[in-house]
Order: sequence, then C-alpha cells, then structure tokens
Amino acid sequence: MSRRRSWSAVRAGVTDWAIAVCLAATLLVTGLSGQHSATDLDLLGYALLVAGGLALAARRRAPVPVLAVTGLCAVGYQAAGFDVPAVAYLFAVYAAVRAGHRTLTIAASVAMLAALPLAALASGLHDTGEAFAQARGALELAWLVAAGAAGEALRQAERRADEAERTREETARRRADEERLHIARELHDSLTHQISIIKVQAEVAVHVARRRGEQVPEALLAIQAAGREATRELRATLEALRDDDTAPPRGLDHVAELVERARAIGLDATLTVEGRAHGVPAAVDRTAYRIVQESLTNIARHASATTASVRIDCRPDALAIRIDDDGKATPDTAPVPGVGLLGMRERVTALGGRLRAEPRGEGGFTVQAELPVEQSS
Repeated sequence: MSRRRSWSAVRAGVTDWAIAVCLAATLLVTGLSGQHSATDLDLLGYALLVAGGLALAARRRAPVPVLAVTGLCAVGYQAAGFDVPAVAYLFAVYAAVRAGHRTLTIAASVAMLAALPLAALASGLHDTGEAFAQARGALELAWLVAAGAAGEALRQAERRADEAERTREETARRRADEERLHIARELHDSLTHQISIIKVQAEVAVHVARRRGEQVPEALLAIQAAGREATRELRATLEALRDDDTAPPRGLDHVAELVERARAIGLDATLTVEGRAHGVPAAVDRTAYRIVQESLTNIARHASATTASVRIDCRPDALAIRIDDDGKATPDTAPVPGVGLLGMRERVTALGGRLRAEPRGEGGFTVQAELPVEQSS
C-alpha cells in the first residue's frame, strides 16, 4: 500500500513539473511575440513570466504560496508592459480551491482584479479605459469563476469519494464482526456442550477405574487428554472470534503481562524492548500483541521448552518482533502450520509485513515478524 502511494506521489510530481514547464514556455513565447526590446524592465518581465509558470510545480504541496507567487508575477509582468493572460494564476486558483482555501482565494482574486488595472497604468498606458480593458483581457472574470468552480467541484467529488470509501469499510467491518460473532455463537451452542460432555465422561471413567484399582485403558486416557485440549482450543477460538473493537485494546503496552503470565506457568521468559514505540498505528500495535501472545501460547503447549525470549525492536520505519525458545524443534523437522501460525501470517500479510516461523539451527523454534510503520506527518 505504501509503495503504491509513493509511486502515485512520484507520478503526480512529474505531471506537475511537466505542466509547469509547458505553461512557463507558453507564457514566455507569448511575451516574446509582443516584440519587446531587451531592456532591463523587459528582462524582468520575461523572468516573471517564467517564474509564474514554474511556480505551479508546487501547487499540490503549497497551494496558498503558489497562489500568491503567480498573482504577484502576473501583476509584475503587466506593470512591465507585457499584455499576457494570467493563465498561471488561474491554475493556482483551481489548486487553492481544490485544497479547500475558498475564502482566501476569493480575497486574493478580488485583490488581483483591483491590482491589474493599476499595473496596466504603471506600464505606461495613460488611457484609463484602455488600462481596464487590458486588465480584463489578462484575467477574464468568467475564466476566473470557472477555475474556482472546477476546483470546488473536484474537491467535493474527492470528499464524497473518501466518505463513500469510509462507509464501505465500516459496512464491511460491521458485517465481518456480525459474522464472527454468529460463528462464535454457533460454535458455542453446537460444540462446547458436546465437548464438555465427552471431557466430563472421560474424566469420570478414569476416576472410577483408578478408584477400583483397575488399569486405565490408553484409549480412555487419550480421550481425556484430547477433551481437555479441545476445550482449551475451543475457548481460545471463541475468545479470538469475540475479540472486536468494543473490547479493551491490547497492544505493546500489555506484552509484559504476557511474559509475566508465561513465567507464572514455569517458563523462564524474558522481554527486551529496543527503541520507543511512539506513534505506532493501532493495527500494528494489536498485531504485535497477538504475535507474542500466540507464540508464547504455542511454546507453553507444544514446545516442551524451558526458556523463551521476546525481543521487540522499534525502528522509525518498522516494528521488528522475535520470539525464540529452546524447545524440542530441530532444523530437520518441518514445522506443521497450525491455526495459530496461519492466523499470525494472515495478520502480518494484511499489514504488508513479513513473517518467518521455523526451527533454529541450535535447536528450538523462532518466530520473526517485521511490520511496517507509517509515521503520520
């Protein structure tokens, strides 16, 4: 997403410069066609014609300064005796109105309409009517209104498009939340009760067999263990499905709690944080928490590990996360991607990041994630 926006910005910059250069050349040619002599005042007029056109290269980034520069250049070359239309100023009006500076643009345009006749008089015209006619030709009121109207129309269209995009995203998110909660209810109603019955019956059977001094069948012990594991997995799945935006947000500030919880169950867990997590987007913040949570849960359940380390590196452009353990995984053992690992990968990929989950060369398992961080200006 960020790469696409960068390419779009580069393309827009090239387009702006192309328009600015072409317009500057057009204004210069128009000025040269007036058969002016090469006096200092005429050279100043040529420079103002070119400067007014080239200033449009910055119209997206700084529409108000460009409006001022193009307006002053138009007044300047009119005062130097160049009867050239203020086309660059019309482009600047369009850009300023599109950026939302309507009141300022109207005030500047009124000032331009008053200044151009004075500039025409200063150029040597002694006939007031002729000066006003030249000023009117330089900045036709109809074209000025059209430029402002075009900028306002495009601004409104962009605003409606942004609003429609936000509405679509909110609708899609609401539908996803409703579907997720519906699935959670269905799982709870259809599976939780049945799994609980299996788990309770297996535990009762094991308890009765042991009280009688009988040998407990391996199949019964396997059913008991599977029932407990299925209950835990189902509870975790239901919690994940019910975790929506109405729940208190969990992020990097809560990772220390996950590490403390891992220590409480006997895992020697450590946490190292490099840099300052300032201005991290909410989605990245939540995803980082989920990665650490899922990794520590997998270590506690499946890794047979005694130690685990969590390292978070807060860089200006990315958030790097690494979780290592000293469990039973070996380099020649291919990891079996479970639901938790697939969920982590989906979260990271959705944010444009990268995830590696594989056995370490010295034994154990490592999970490494890198999430891009786009700082707001």
